[in-house]
Amino acid sequence: MQQPSAPSELALALRTGPFHLALRAAIAARGLALHRLRERLAQRGVRVGVTSLSYWQQGLRRPERAESLRAVAALEEVLELPEHSLTRLLGPRRSTPEPVPAGPPVRPYRDLISPAEAVDGLLAVLSGPPDTGLHTITHIERLRVGADRRLLRRDSQHVLRAHRDGVDRYLAIYQGDPGCDIERVRVRAEENCRPGRIRRDGAANLLVAELLLDRRMRTGDTHLLGYGFDEAPSNGPSHEYVRGFNAGAGQYVLQVTFDRAALPVRCDRFRQRTPGQSPLETEELTLDGHHCAHLVAADLPPCLLGLRWDWE
Repeated sequence: MQQPSAPSELALALRTGPFHLALRAAIAARGLALHRLRERLAQRGVRVGVTSLSYWQQGLRRPERAESLRAVAALEEVLELPEHSLTRLLGPRRSTPEPVPAGPPVRPYRDLISPAEAVDGLLAVLSGPPDTGLHTITHIERLRVGADRRLLRRDSQHVLRAHRDGVDRYLAIYQGDPGCDIERVRVRAEENCRPGRIRRDGAANLLVAELLLDRRMRTGDTHLLGYGFDEAPSNGPSHEYVRGFNAGAGQYVLQVTFDRAALPVRCDRFRQRTPGQSPLETEELTLDGHHCAHLVAADLPPCLLGLRWDWE
């Protein structure tokens, strides 16, 4: 369904509903990202998360509890809407909230990427549901590090399965090394997908890209993607690569290939729960005859997994 944004469409949505469409139209008309909307509500003493706001505007959940209804009344004020224009669209309260579609355990992206506010902001601009409806069966990822000790490119072969109907896109999230120029990072949609919207946050070295699948998947369907990123030069040498899994993974393979003119003196795999946390586990790896280090992991819970290396 196309997102309404023109004032006349907003007025129509407020008259006829449904609630989630009217809310989405009002947010679009005011041009507020969801994290900004959350901040405006907090200034009025109303606490509501970005995830809840996203659920509400997507129609995946509706406000039911007393504090949620108070938040809707505050939204009318923040969004400069007539009093009761949103609350009346909710109708009578149901005995139980509408359930969220079932899927595997999912952690929000903000738990896996720092700064959390940056990824919240980019995801809010894309206005997608918090649960993308996809989880990883197998992901093979290859990185290449050049003679100048900086990352050159990343390539992924990614097999995904849908756990709800209607999924037609995958979100690829990239975070560059400190000092990289995120505007120069190129997204390559190479196999069974094409690029959609791409949003960047230069201060956080962060990029979120939609990869469009050209079909709507049904629950249980699988899809193979081939995509990658051409890196932008950073200020100094690269020291690690971390992959976040918000819904876990069946199997993940990561290979880092180093230029023979610049080989690290040590390489370790590690797993973390959140950015900056002490590793839950580490293991030293040995480069093979092709100047590569790799890891293989299976049945991963939501976590951060990666390789780090030392040059001296």
